[in-house]
Amino acid sequence: MLKITSEKRRNSVRLRLEGSLTGPWVGELEQEWRNIQSAGAVPLVVDLTGVTFVGEDGKVLLKQLWREGAQLVATGCCIGHLVEEIAASELDMSVIRYGTK
Repeated sequence: MLKITSEKRRNSVRLRLEGSLTGPWVGELEQEWRNIQSAGAVPLVVDLTGVTFVGEDGKVLLKQLWREGAQLVATGCCIGHLVEEIAASELDMSVIRYGTK
């Protein structure tokens, strides 16, 4: 199960995720992202601090979000390492932020 909370901020939209990002929940996140994109171009922040598991399908979507400008926020060794992998795969570690809410 995945809970997605959307917060509109002054200059961005923050999606706070809690639970597992896999299976049908990946489609839910993608739909939420598409809705945000269609509403207008604002920076997207994806808060992964409440995520307990990311499946391969979730990793693919997170890479796509990151490539299209989303900031991925993570804490902890597992999800933090995943964010490092995503950034390293594109050779730009400058967008990683840890422990910021």
